[in-house]
Amino acid sequence: MAKTQEVERIAKKLDKMVHKKNTDGALDLLRELKNMKMSLETLQSTRVGMSVNAVRKQSSDEEVQTLAKTLIKSWKKLLDGAEGKPDEKKKEGSLVRSTSTSKDSGSTEKSSEKSVETPTTHRFTSFPPVPVTTDNVRTKSRELLVAALQTGDDFKAVGVDCEHLAAQIEERIFQEFKSTDMKYKTRLRSRISNLKDQKNPELRRNVLCGSITPERIASMTAEEMASAELKQIREALTKESIREHQLSKVGGTETDMFICSKCHGKNCTYTQVQTRSADEPMTTFVLCNGCGNRWKISPAASGSQSGAGVQVGIRQWCGQR
Repeated sequence: MAKTQEVERIAKKLDKMVHKKNTDGALDLLRELKNMKMSLETLQSTRVGMSVNAVRKQSSDEEVQTLAKTLIKSWKKLLDGAEGKPDEKKKEGSLVRSTSTSKDSGSTEKSSEKSVETPTTHRFTSFPPVPVTTDNVRTKSRELLVAALQTGDDFKAVGVDCEHLAAQIEERIFQEFKSTDMKYKTRLRSRISNLKDQKNPELRRNVLCGSITPERIASMTAEEMASAELKQIREALTKESIREHQLSKVGGTETDMFICSKCHGKNCTYTQVQTRSADEPMTTFVLCNGCGNRWKISPAASGSQSGAGVQVGIRQWCGQR
């Protein structure tokens, strides 16, 4: 059987070629893999199938593409054979039971032999066992998600397959938008930046440990992904803005001279500001203390008496002359 370390070495070299977009020398590595007797455990632990498939798509050399397809096809048969073993064991068990209960029945033995000889057609299983894509944008997105999940050493302690997890997250996002448009890319960027955030390791750990599922991280808002420190800052800013908004209502003079157009209450506060030239009346800003409705009373235009009457009434009420 092929040594796992040797297969990992070849897989890493193939990944580097794909990353650098230079597949020179890939043919020799694929020939080495072809000469190795591969086991199912080695395929699953090294994920060499993903590396070979990526080189196949990256390379323009027909010989490389053909050899990569041959390797993947042979490895798929190995997977299909492993899936068929449990069914074969069940049939062998049923055959033993049938022969033990009816030893003298020749027809029963013939029928059981036929059932064993009948070839079993297994359902095709894609390789590798994660959502497969041939889209370059989606493939790059998965690579960036893997790098984000591998920030720090948390993934080593957890022992999670970051490639599989990244594929699941990207798949959920793609299923939501059904395309790799700007909304898809924006969603991916926010996941990647928050997972890579050194000040927010708790989010990354929760995703790696499974406390936050791929479905959940794919749909979380920026506020939900934020670190505890950032959440506290936002909460403090929110309280400060509310306090300032409430303080802005304190200034002014309370009066019952105005009627609110919304709640029809008379509990109001008004202030006057000189918004025009000094020889013109001031603009009055009114706040209803009951419902919070705000409105202003502008100075009267030239020749208009209604606005001037309001201003004179206000000044007289305030004791001004």
